[in-house]
Amino acid sequence: MIKISELKEGDMVMVDFDGTHMEGEVLEVNMGQKLAKVLTNGQNEFWYGGEALHPIPLNDSSLQKLSFQRQDEENGSVKYMKGAFRVQLEKKDDFNNLHFWYREDKRHVNQPLSVHQLQNYYLQMTKVHLTADAM
Repeated sequence: MIKISELKEGDMVMVDFDGTHMEGEVLEVNMGQKLAKVLTNGQNEFWYGGEALHPIPLNDSSLQKLSFQRQDEENGSVKYMKGAFRVQLEKKDDFNNLHFWYREDKRHVNQPLSVHQLQNYYLQMTKVHLTADAM
């Protein structure tokens, strides 16, 4: 379950529709009714409450879907890059301890993040929404 207040247009989420799980993109958020309009399969738009929306875990696959380039470092850390934005794992596949930065703005998160949360950090830091489009 995701709190509707966490979502912004363009965020990627997992939708549970009658037991079927599909990735989708948030098109619109209605805070008053606590609903989000989500586009799934590139063609289906529907309004969902927070109980039908689930986070997509942040992992190597999800970062690569967002067009991040992976770089394995000699010290065992892993860096993901998209333009001037960086995400660094201290240990390979340890997404519980993340460092990310954009220019002089640096952040550290020591808990698992989901894709929509990273998208929101990215938006705060770069003033551009994080999408799968390559830079």
